[in-house]
Amino acid sequence: MIKTFNFLFVTMLGLGKVKFIPGTFGSLASVIILYICFHILKLNSNFILLGLLLIFGYSFIAITNHTKDNENKDPGEIIIDEFIGQSIPIYLYEISHGTVKQPSEAIIFYGVCFILFRYFDIMKPYPVSYFDKKHKNSFGVIMDDVCAGFYVVFSLVCFMILKNYIL
Repeated sequence: MIKTFNFLFVTMLGLGKVKFIPGTFGSLASVIILYICFHILKLNSNFILLGLLLIFGYSFIAITNHTKDNENKDPGEIIIDEFIGQSIPIYLYEISHGTVKQPSEAIIFYGVCFILFRYFDIMKPYPVSYFDKKHKNSFGVIMDDVCAGFYVVFSLVCFMILKNYIL
């Protein structure tokens, strides 16, 4: 039973078994889930943070258990790491500035976060590449996406700073 639960957890209910670009589908599902949580269900950001931290913590255990008998420690079907990485810029956007975000504004921002996250996750600039290549375990699987998520945050902060100087 725990093996089935871990499989469903790391593959985001089997979405990771999609044959074509499972990571992209995982990121897109993450964007949709977070949009629903923040803008449709209007869940408290502290409650969402608690959920994200629980997912983050359990991911290490679930990925380790899922890959323990597998030589490949980062199979494409594991997409919970995409959820974690994609959640970072979206969560920080939602709690920033202490203002209520309009759904139309959020959709555009979520789209930008999605594109930037996929770019950094695929291109793997340092230190994303470091974690991907040097840590062949659950830590490496998760941390390369965490770094990609923070690259999105860094890029958007740089854009906002430049925008203020240019305009």
